[in-house]
Amino acid sequence: MSKRELAEFLRHRREALRPEPAPAGRARRTPGLRREEVAWLAGVSTSYYERLEQARAPRPSTQVLAALATALRLTDTERAHLARLADQAPRGRDGAPDDAVPDDVRRLLDRLGPVPGYVVNPAQDIVAWNAMAAAVIADFAALPASERNVVRLSLRDGGTRCGAGEGTDGEFDRQVAAELRSAGARYPSEPAITELARAFTAHSPAFAAGWASHDVRDRPILRKRITHPELGELDLELQTLRFPGHDLRLVLCTAEPGSPSAAKLAALHRTTA
Repeated sequence: MSKRELAEFLRHRREALRPEPAPAGRARRTPGLRREEVAWLAGVSTSYYERLEQARAPRPSTQVLAALATALRLTDTERAHLARLADQAPRGRDGAPDDAVPDDVRRLLDRLGPVPGYVVNPAQDIVAWNAMAAAVIADFAALPASERNVVRLSLRDGGTRCGAGEGTDGEFDRQVAAELRSAGARYPSEPAITELARAFTAHSPAFAAGWASHDVRDRPILRKRITHPELGELDLELQTLRFPGHDLRLVLCTAEPGSPSAAKLAALHRTTA
C-alpha cells in the first residue's frame, strides 16, 4: 500500500466536497468537509481517519474503504483508485502495461474513414494509429518509439497538435494528469509514468494542477483546436473508448457534422485513402 498516496487522495477528495453552509457567524476554517465529519459519515473514529490522512494508519479493511468512498461521494473510477491505493484491488499484470493491440482493434482503426484515431497505453504511449491520425497529428511511423507518446509530443510541439491545443482551458492536460495518476496506482513499479508526470508538470500549469489534486475522474469527451500546417484550424472533439479486458484506450478525433472542420477531414481522407 502506498500510504502517502492514499493519504493525499483522501485529503484532496475531502477538501473537494462542498459542505452545508455554516451557521451565521461560524465561518469554516478548512475547505470541504472536516476530518471529523468524514469520520462520522464513514462510521470510524476521528483519530483513525486523521491517521489515514497522515499516512500513519494500518491498511483499511474493505468495509472501511467502502464506507469512506460513500462518505466522500466517490465516483466508480475514484472508488477503484482508492481500492488500488489500499491494495484492495488487482494491479497491472507483471507490474508493467501490456502494449499488445488486439487484431480487432487494429481493424476498427482502419475502418474509421475520415476520423483520426489512435490507441494509447496507460503510460500515454501511442501504440497504434490509422492513416488519418498520422496525417492530422504526426507521422508516428517516422518517430522513434520513445517519442510516440502523448506527453512527449506535447512537450515537443508546444501542444499545438497532440497536446492541449487552443480554447480548451487546460482540460486536455488535466485529463492526461488524471489518466497518469490512475495508471501510477495500477503500475506503481513503472518509472516511465512518474517521469512523464515530472516532465509535464514543469511544462503545463494545468497538468501540474490536475496532478497535485489527485483527480482521477474520466472526461470522456474533450474539445480542442489544433493548427494543421495544410488544413489550418481544426475544431475537434476527442472521445475516448476503453476495451474490456485490455488496459488500452482508443481516442477518436471527430468534428461536428457539417462543420468546416468535418469538410476538411473529409477532403484529407479522400487524398489519403
